[in-house]
Amino acid sequence: MLGEGIFKRFSLVWVPLIGILFLLLFIFILSDEPFKALYFFFWGPFRSVFSFGNMLNASVPLILGALGITIAMKAGNLNLGGEGQIYLGAFVTTAAALELSSIGLMGAFAAVAAGSFLSGVLAGFSGYCKAKWNTNELISTFLLSCAVIPVVNYLVTGPFLDPETSLLSTGKIADNMRLPLILKPSGLSAGFLIAVVFVFIVDFFLKKTRTGYEIRMTGHNELFARYGGINTKYNTVITMILSGFFYGLAGGILVLGTHYAVIREFSSGLGWSALTAALIARFSPIAVIPCALFLAWIEAGARSAMQNTGLTFETAYIAQAVIFFLSTSLVIRNIFTREGRG
Repeated sequence: MLGEGIFKRFSLVWVPLIGILFLLLFIFILSDEPFKALYFFFWGPFRSVFSFGNMLNASVPLILGALGITIAMKAGNLNLGGEGQIYLGAFVTTAAALELSSIGLMGAFAAVAAGSFLSGVLAGFSGYCKAKWNTNELISTFLLSCAVIPVVNYLVTGPFLDPETSLLSTGKIADNMRLPLILKPSGLSAGFLIAVVFVFIVDFFLKKTRTGYEIRMTGHNELFARYGGINTKYNTVITMILSGFFYGLAGGILVLGTHYAVIREFSSGLGWSALTAALIARFSPIAVIPCALFLAWIEAGARSAMQNTGLTFETAYIAQAVIFFLSTSLVIRNIFTREGRG
């Protein structure tokens, strides 16, 4: 029991460490210049303000998406629909921003609120189905995400396609709708500060409020919480709505702060990366920040090594896959252990 406790306590450290060790191994196997590749991989993202700022900016959707996963898991739910929810949130934000460009900042706020809300509704529907009919939310969120992505693809490449660009993209939002850049010449926008603020808001909400306590009790032991007078079905629905909301917010921030438009399937992979960040953080809101930064660093390092050596970008995916596997195995074991005790 003592060994298991230590194992769980330090998983935040050893899981990324094992991922890095596998990364080192693959670099030595795959690269013709391993030491040069290692230099650019580990130090490349910090060599300039441009690289460092872009690395921080890449962590923003991971932080927000991981918060969504964390809130859902605190109530015992797992939202696997992040891919579709980010994409939907980004598209709705863009469509609304194109219509509300005349009112500037307030229009941007309304646009991202609309995108986050609809993504929350999408995830909340799975939560409602679970609360009403005990539908498996893993399956329903994943299937809904798979259904939403081609719909958004049609809208992006059809009615909303920008004829003035060679990309499969919507039109760009107006300058007065965009988030300010805070570390030029990089693409780091104020979205990073927004994400960090939401981390502390979510941490306070889960730890210091009555609703947060009821959510945590629902996830820890639903039967006990129900006997204690907690409306567990309500908590299932509301946490799934909040989970989708944060995924949609991630998509909206990507549009307002980075891309200024929706490019066809530009958010592919972000939902799974956000899930990986939440898994490494063991669903702790505060720990989400360093875990998201860690994953953003791996991606930025792989890009730097690819540009300066013969290393392929897929090396980063190998490291992330190892980390995802280790983190998932821990979560699955904990879930089954909890169910066995119940």
